[in-house]
Amino acid sequence: MIFTDDTDLALGAAVEVANSALEPNGLTDPAALSAIFERYRYSGRHDGDEAELAGIHAIRPRLRELLLSDRDRAVELVNAILADHASVPRLVRHDTHDWHIHAVDQDIELSQRMLVETAMAMVDVIRADEMSRLSVCADESCEGIVLDLSRNRSKRYCSTACTNRNAVAAYRARRAQG
Repeated sequence: MIFTDDTDLALGAAVEVANSALEPNGLTDPAALSAIFERYRYSGRHDGDEAELAGIHAIRPRLRELLLSDRDRAVELVNAILADHASVPRLVRHDTHDWHIHAVDQDIELSQRMLVETAMAMVDVIRADEMSRLSVCADESCEGIVLDLSRNRSKRYCSTACTNRNAVAAYRARRAQG
């Protein structure tokens, strides 16, 4: 394991939310947001309405910038996010999670909690000097963010669709050569 479970989950959610801005049908209704809330085991307030979805849509560019920044810029962004939200890190335990860090109250709207939790996850990434775990998809026609949590740092594509498209293209190119 490279990072703690809560860091992996926060980064995964942030990547999925940021990448949803690139998809025509990405995160278009509150039910899709509820699925992300469940999949990444968020706790606290979840309104499940259009206003909450709009709040998540509004943070997507900021998440993308944070996830793809160089280390120094990421530090600036993390510090700004934590300061903007008067974050006070504290250890909490809930549901199936053992002790982990929350930095804002659980009653704050989901978009702002997600932004702060992503910033807290990036603290781990920055401190471990693991910024290379976040990159842009190797598919030339895609701008998706890749989160590579593999041991051998082998993940190059943001989705199975991009992986398959490039595998088929490579196969066809090999077949065409002989």
